[in-house]
Amino acid sequence: MSEKFYLTTPIYYVNSAPHLGTTYCTLAADTIRRYQAMLGKETLLVTGSDEHSQNVERAARKKGQSPYDFSTELSNEFKREWDLFEIPYRFIRTSDPRHHATVQWLFERCRANGYITAGTYTGQYCVNCELYVNDAEAGDPCPDCGRATETVTEENYFFKLSAFEDRLLKLYEEQPEFVTPDYRRNEIVSFVKGGLRDLSITRSNLQWGIPVPVAGHHVFYVWFDALISYLTAVRDEHYWPADVHLIGKDILRFHAIYWPAFLMAADLPLPGKIVAHGWILKDQVKMSKSRGNVVRPEPLRQVIGADPVRYFLLRDIPFGQDGNFSYDSLITRINADLANGIGNLASRTLTMIRQYRGGNIPASQGAAEISAAATDAVAAYRVSFEKYEFNRALESLWTLIGAVDKAIVAYQPWTLAKKDHPEPQAKLDEILYSAAEVIRLATALLHPVMPDATAKIWAQLGMTTPIAETRIDQLAWGQLPAGQAIGEIAPVFPRLEAAKVIDRIQEIDDMEVDRINVLLGKTEAPAEEVKQPWAPPPGVAPLAPEITIDDFVKVDLRVAKVLTA
Repeated sequence: MSEKFYLTTPIYYVNSAPHLGTTYCTLAADTIRRYQAMLGKETLLVTGSDEHSQNVERAARKKGQSPYDFSTELSNEFKREWDLFEIPYRFIRTSDPRHHATVQWLFERCRANGYITAGTYTGQYCVNCELYVNDAEAGDPCPDCGRATETVTEENYFFKLSAFEDRLLKLYEEQPEFVTPDYRRNEIVSFVKGGLRDLSITRSNLQWGIPVPVAGHHVFYVWFDALISYLTAVRDEHYWPADVHLIGKDILRFHAIYWPAFLMAADLPLPGKIVAHGWILKDQVKMSKSRGNVVRPEPLRQVIGADPVRYFLLRDIPFGQDGNFSYDSLITRINADLANGIGNLASRTLTMIRQYRGGNIPASQGAAEISAAATDAVAAYRVSFEKYEFNRALESLWTLIGAVDKAIVAYQPWTLAKKDHPEPQAKLDEILYSAAEVIRLATALLHPVMPDATAKIWAQLGMTTPIAETRIDQLAWGQLPAGQAIGEIAPVFPRLEAAKVIDRIQEIDDMEVDRINVLLGKTEAPAEEVKQPWAPPPGVAPLAPEITIDDFVKVDLRVAKVLTA
């Protein structure tokens, strides 16, 4: 049986439709999953929707829906977007009855082990972040979002988080890669050393939530509920524990402190790693609904395509750090690296193989200097990729692509092709094979990042084995078969015209904003978009109600031929 690799995205909160930040995280997770699959592992990506909260309850009431129906529409938005980006996933909703059973089961395990106590909580609570704010006064702002907190007094059940300070610090020390990047781990270590307070894990003044198996009315606090989704999704399967939880830096504390403590209290295996990425800024400012600078993924996908969007996000944003998004930088990167870079290299190389060698890969060992550079680039790519330094991994490949472009200019294959002597013809074979072999290696390594585009280039090289079945850990120079017939040559990355592309993106984005506002209940659907039952044209009487079969047998049916009209 092959080794398993199980990773998760956050369980996305249904207070909004997917935006570029949630898409960035999910695309990165899919890239990691595809890479691990190309190492021969059995992979699973789980994502989902976090639906139980006071915020959702209020939004649903405002829209005139039940919280479940409201959440269903929003969770479907996430599934729709991941389907459009062709991401294979397993989806878990916190409203799923299977999840309710898992949360209650884990609660009972923690309680049986002495880590759950009853008590009363009075303090400040941020509805927007679903966060209890310690040491805050009435009306103080939330430290995360800045909105005013609300004072709540409740009879709650508490989790003894304070009992896990030493065990958590030992975990971070013995497994330094449990939280990555390392500066995020340092933040968590510092927070835990400052002391942990027991955590309220139930609410008694909410209706929309998972019932707690105790006397009286209690539902689970969202952060006890949502984290357990990762376990619900694979309960009673061989995937647990998760190998990687991929999250945004703003929810690191919940995943790196609360979640391992819950699992320790329940005597369950811990995940292998918590990987935190940074925020995507829009023109150097953090995206937010209140600022109105949210970038939506669907207009980008429709106009530019899924693969170029994937490439840009992983190439331009150092994973773990905040990164900037702008339309100009997006188009510049795509034109430079994809249209003029690997796209141009593939097109010109294959065209020369078609023209000078009848469409067959020439027999050669390739140029020694290019072979050495390619071997180094493959090794550097893998080292960076496995540390989630995607931008550095991609940079190493584009350094190699640039070196091959320079070698083609230096060799001048178009000049060698005119010389009918063994030595220049051997040189021609050498440079053509070298360029084609670099394209093969780069395409295989790029497949987790750009699955559709690389499959097209792979086919143009004449490769017959599906690219997804290529083993990245077995890539080596010289595996491109001599004499192999190349496929049909076609451009993969068209050059983008900035003005036209940006105008079209913004046009689609305006429509997306209107659609999402209706979905969230901020505006009503335009009357012309509301589907109505069929109605007769004006002046025509509506149809009478349908008759029964008993009435039908009484009908006197006659046939006539129209002679004039």
